[in-house]
Amino acid sequence: MTLTVRGPRGRAGHGAPPVSWWRGRKAQGWLYAMPTAVIVAVLFIAPLLLVLWMSLNRWPLLGQATFNAPDNYTKIADNALFVDSVFFTLKYTVIITVLLSAVALGLALLVQESRPGVGFFRTAFFLPGAVGFAATSLLFYGMLNADFGPIDPMLRALGVTDEPVKWTGTPNMALFSTIALVLWRFAGFNMLILLTGLQAIPTEVYEAARSDGANRWQIFTRITLPLLRPTLALMLILSITGSLLAFDQFFIFTNGGPDNSTVSMVMVIYRAAFFRFDLGGAAAMSVVLLVALVGLNVLMMRRLR
Repeated sequence: MTLTVRGPRGRAGHGAPPVSWWRGRKAQGWLYAMPTAVIVAVLFIAPLLLVLWMSLNRWPLLGQATFNAPDNYTKIADNALFVDSVFFTLKYTVIITVLLSAVALGLALLVQESRPGVGFFRTAFFLPGAVGFAATSLLFYGMLNADFGPIDPMLRALGVTDEPVKWTGTPNMALFSTIALVLWRFAGFNMLILLTGLQAIPTEVYEAARSDGANRWQIFTRITLPLLRPTLALMLILSITGSLLAFDQFFIFTNGGPDNSTVSMVMVIYRAAFFRFDLGGAAAMSVVLLVALVGLNVLMMRRLR
């Protein structure tokens, strides 16, 4: 038997609030969380459940859906374009993640210390991040166009080339041009993330290291990088996830060419859904991609924690 000692005002214990007060606070918490919960349920959970159900059915764009599990999943391995897109997307992800991390970290270290004019450079580096990704793809498409773009005439005027460069005419050049586009668009954004982490490192740690005779390289490798690991983990997760889900730059800038050499996984899903009207097959590929992304992010968080 549990004995409850009540105070002079009928409250349990000494100074404990009444049960109705706790219930009121709990109800307030539910009311504050309700709008977010509704948004998550409507915009995330419900579409996710629908995609899972679609992946188990033959779901044409027009017509009646019929249950055919697990045919949509078994056909993925027979889709040669999807298999090729997996290898291309992984190659693109590795290249862009390494280059983007290096460039962003270099820019962050360059503008880390407060000195005259550093605010201008921080703003200038970040400005491309304010441009929409679709607009950036169209901008690079216009700049690198052989007919009316300004880049080729400038290169010929400087004597760098004698004829127009096929920026998207070969698989390697198309990949190189797309990487340049993504670096220009996201380097400043990732720089801002890393700059936040750099400024969170106490200056006393650097002063103590300098007083002990540590040089710049030792400070960078033994102090800056270890203390920057949480921020680096966030940047890597954003970069890798965004690269594996790449669509705009390839759809608008290269259109998957030449000869489907720059077709990403999301482009294959898009073509399956809206070109071949196979929504069930597209949903199955989306589920596979989602599972791979979740597993990869879990591994990265455990590794970089």
